[in-house]
Amino acid sequence: MDSPIQVIKEKIREIPDFPKKGISFKDITPLLQDKRAFALCVDEMARLMSTKDIDYVAGIEARGFLIGAPVAYKLNKGIITIRKKGKLPYKRVSFDYELEYGTSTIEVHEDAVKKGDNIAIVDDLLATGGTAKAAAELIKSLGGNVSLFAFVVELEGLKGREKLAGHDIVSLLKY
Repeated sequence: MDSPIQVIKEKIREIPDFPKKGISFKDITPLLQDKRAFALCVDEMARLMSTKDIDYVAGIEARGFLIGAPVAYKLNKGIITIRKKGKLPYKRVSFDYELEYGTSTIEVHEDAVKKGDNIAIVDDLLATGGTAKAAAELIKSLGGNVSLFAFVVELEGLKGREKLAGHDIVSLLKY
């Protein structure tokens, strides 16, 4: 029988030259569609996170919601949504950051994190680390602590882990 990681890996589809020539996009859509692989992914993420001091799981829009919410449920934790600018209805705090192709802004409700809360930030992919680092800055600006970063896929060659130095990081798959 295949290991959980092998089952998950088999469901990651590579799309060449997306979003631009030379990039090999790691698509988790087949993973999400396969009930066994998706369950194994959630279970494995929750297992890796279960020994950490976590009050909430923060999912980064959009695929981070798809992984973060079931992991939060499995760990019996609340979920915090970190969204792109202009998507949240209540009072919010924002953080502007650099991307490979320009700049972006993410936001969170101002009451999503209380001083001293321990937050695990979850997303589908760690590439350059810019979005994850921006999410951490948002959490810290509200007085929260980043307990952990958790990713389904890590692209080691892009050195995102270096941008997140000083934090615990778990990744199910590394390319």
